[in-house]
Amino acid sequence: MTVVGNPRSWSCQWLPILILLLGTGHGPGVEGVTHYKAGDPVILYVNKVGPYHNPQETYHYYQLPVCCPEKIRHKSLSLGEVLDGDRMAESLYEIRFRENVEKKILCHMQLSSAQVEQLRQAIEELYYFEFVVDDLPIRGFVGYMEESGFLPHSHKIGLWTHLDFHLEFHGDRIIFANVSVRDVKPHSLDGLRPDEFLGLTHTYSVRWSETSVERRSDRRRGDDGGFFPRTLEIHWLSIINSMVLVFLLVGFVAVILMRVLRNDLARYNLDEETTSAGSGDDFDQGDNGWKIIHTDVFRFPPYRGLLCAVLGVGAQFLALGTGIIVMALLGMFNVHRHGAINSAAILLYALTCCISGYVSSHFYRQIGGERWVWNIILTTSLFSVPFFLTWSVVNSVHWANGSTQALPATTILLLLTVWLLVGFPLTVIGGIFGKNNASPFDAPCRTKNIAREIPPQPWYKSTVIHMTVGGFLPFSAISVELYYIFATVWGREQYTLYGILFFVFAILLSVGACISIALTYFQLSGEDYRWWWRSVLSVGSTGLFIFLYSVFYYARRSNMSGAVQTVEFFGYSLLTGYVFFLMLGTISFFSSLKFIRYIYVNLKMD
Repeated sequence: MTVVGNPRSWSCQWLPILILLLGTGHGPGVEGVTHYKAGDPVILYVNKVGPYHNPQETYHYYQLPVCCPEKIRHKSLSLGEVLDGDRMAESLYEIRFRENVEKKILCHMQLSSAQVEQLRQAIEELYYFEFVVDDLPIRGFVGYMEESGFLPHSHKIGLWTHLDFHLEFHGDRIIFANVSVRDVKPHSLDGLRPDEFLGLTHTYSVRWSETSVERRSDRRRGDDGGFFPRTLEIHWLSIINSMVLVFLLVGFVAVILMRVLRNDLARYNLDEETTSAGSGDDFDQGDNGWKIIHTDVFRFPPYRGLLCAVLGVGAQFLALGTGIIVMALLGMFNVHRHGAINSAAILLYALTCCISGYVSSHFYRQIGGERWVWNIILTTSLFSVPFFLTWSVVNSVHWANGSTQALPATTILLLLTVWLLVGFPLTVIGGIFGKNNASPFDAPCRTKNIAREIPPQPWYKSTVIHMTVGGFLPFSAISVELYYIFATVWGREQYTLYGILFFVFAILLSVGACISIALTYFQLSGEDYRWWWRSVLSVGSTGLFIFLYSVFYYARRSNMSGAVQTVEFFGYSLLTGYVFFLMLGTISFFSSLKFIRYIYVNLKMD
């Protein structure tokens, strides 16, 4: 028996690259395959159990009173598997390649009333188990529960004591694995007295069959024997909804740029004699008042260090999100397991820290910032500190409840090492390059020393209204697709349409840029030159809408419950909304900056 594509050794010099290899279980583009000969032992690992409706609430399989070896031997896991809550251990099942087994005894057990009650509670909470055979996950329910009738009411609970394993092979490789209890009668757990012991005999069968499918990836994606829902289909409604919104917004911005601005520029660029003769006083009125604030529109905002940190981290997450989707398009992730995506995200986050440092420090120096060291510290802390605080709470709850989602100390030290030796140094290096390459801020207009008084603004030009409009429109462009993403991350769906995801991601950024330009124009036309932070908040508020949607999803679209799942869901949903605020706020700001440069560079000044 030979194993191909399963690297286990690493050195500190290549730690960032090998984190990805450890997360996927094999190198990019290489499928990890084990070759067998007839009669070779096939190891079945038990992994985890947990409530079906709480995907992130998982426990070790051997925490239940089940057949267990005297000495538990755990499998060496990759980083991605640990992050996914896997805790694989060898089992008592004896499986040999291409050898069928009929109802072989696994073990005999005598369960106390407390152990029976533990199994009853697990079955009532719809606990499912996950085993792993040759890196193929197989899943099934721990037991059977039946509710029938109202008067009289019956409540029956049974334990599956026999499992049928079905494995498909092609040549010397295993292609598919599944477990079934179709023709099995559950063992009743009802009617046991407190001082009585329950005797159980666990058995199993193994059936092998040959298949013409040569590779695992050639099987229809999402086919795991029917335990989880099938792969999601193409979301035409989401695509059409997003495209219509994009066309409307792009057309709206085009009208502003081509008609309204053309008329404004034509009026503002009149000769001085014509202006003073009749229409000069009209510049200060109506919605065309953006010329008279040309001496204030490039006045640097307050809290410029924080603004630059937001832009730097937002640019980093734009690169991170694009990289994850591109890697998914290249087929680098296993559809059945999400651990590879987790570890790839950690790798890309560490490597893209140089982007946040460069963008933040570069723009900070451009707008006259002097405390660039403090700016670097703020940039590197803007996401890492909220993430660490959230993770600490979530991990503590998992640890207190004995969940496998609680990270071991060695994994925590590894992640901390990656951030200290890769992420933070790259942020500093990027900041140094950004500071040294920064040129003075090239403003088309000269800024006066005394700021112009801003006239009272109507209610529909307030920050709250701009945040509502600027956040709702991008959110509506992705609202349908967002449901499928939530159903994948927080449910049992399997998302494989990464091409559509990339398309929707591009639509989201386009809508954010367009609505930012439109709102910035309306703000400037009211002679309000405080656009710097407004542009970030207006479209960045999409993150708030995403968090509000997560609350709706939890309450109305899912069956999640319990402290463990609830704390994890809302903790990481809050972080998700924060990340979208940073990303879209960055897109919005640079779009508005480009737009303002365009209109003022084409304006003739006295």
